[in-house]
Amino acid sequence: MEFQLGLIEQSLNSRYSLWVREALNDLSDNFTITDPSMSGHPIVFVSRGFLKMTGYTKEEVIGKNGRMFQGPKTCRSSVMQIREAIREEKGIQINLLNYRKDGTPFWVFFQLSPVFCKEDGRIIHFVGVQVPIWKNSRKSICGFARIQGVPYENEFRACKSLLESCRRELLSDSISELDFLLNRDSPPDSDIRGVDIEEPCEACDDEKQRAAIAISNILSVLTHHSEVTGRLVCERRCSVPRVGILCSSLNTSLNRIKQSFVLTDPNLPDMPIVYASDEFLKLTGYTRREVLGRNCRFLSGIDTDSSTLFKIKESLQSEQACTVRILNYRKNKSSFWNDLHISPVRNASGKVAYFVGVQMDEDDKKQDEHGLNPKMKQLSTVGAVRVAVRSLSMTVGCSRG
Repeated sequence: MEFQLGLIEQSLNSRYSLWVREALNDLSDNFTITDPSMSGHPIVFVSRGFLKMTGYTKEEVIGKNGRMFQGPKTCRSSVMQIREAIREEKGIQINLLNYRKDGTPFWVFFQLSPVFCKEDGRIIHFVGVQVPIWKNSRKSICGFARIQGVPYENEFRACKSLLESCRRELLSDSISELDFLLNRDSPPDSDIRGVDIEEPCEACDDEKQRAAIAISNILSVLTHHSEVTGRLVCERRCSVPRVGILCSSLNTSLNRIKQSFVLTDPNLPDMPIVYASDEFLKLTGYTRREVLGRNCRFLSGIDTDSSTLFKIKESLQSEQACTVRILNYRKNKSSFWNDLHISPVRNASGKVAYFVGVQMDEDDKKQDEHGLNPKMKQLSTVGAVRVAVRSLSMTVGCSRG
């Protein structure tokens, strides 16, 4: 858990200045920032307004996926639309039923916006703003059409008066239900706990505008603090992603594989690492930024056997799998014996798209909870990577053919 929190800290620290959190906390909007490159696409920042709206604490939200706010009545179709937008690295605006910590549902207008690296077009973060939908919940409380220009408090009293005059003549379940709602201590001001979750709520233009302004303010803060570090971000993709940059959908699939491994691209000069799992970072002590774009040889050191390196080189050139025992070095210069398995990964057309290297610290060779020995775990990892690459190799932006 401590290692995961360290990665979450790096998610913002590696891109923006150290004052970015303070600047984001000054904004009054309800929003989260997530990192699609990390396992589970976790929340890496949450605003104070969002915590107040949902009833959660910061510790309960950071590191979790946004699905934690969904519940039994959340529309599955809406969830799928959000997932598709993330997969395609696009923004989306949608009405969504979420749940507070205490289990009460509430409707929000949800706007999701991607944040790109200005230099290479890579997706960096997603910003998700949630604006509570008030007006439609008020509109249906009395069962009458809204009276334009009449304050909610006056309309509330008028509805209550009308109900009291009708009670003597009409008795029904619906009237009793309305009576319960209208006899509360205060009008339905800022409380939306009485929302009829069976009826979808539509955001009004004012709520949509609030979301757009919030997105603009947040992106302005992120842009400014990325300029301080020189690692610029932008709202729209300013350049075509370089060859070797993995799309979000492939990243998401690979993030589900809980094993130490890297993916290298043989179609690029010096075969750089284009993906590194969280477990690999934990094993070696490096950050993702320090690993991506480098050849795996940086793990070798003065006592690494050159004949082992030559065997690896031969297997890469012949596009064949191999398993070696090699002495590698962590970032802190400590050494460890690595039972390394390397295998080619082909796309749907049969061309080698990547090589996967699965690491296994010799001091940690034991069966896992499923009874798999180290060798089986490595082969299982290779199989999972191959499925992920092949299933997405025909997707636009992911094809290597």
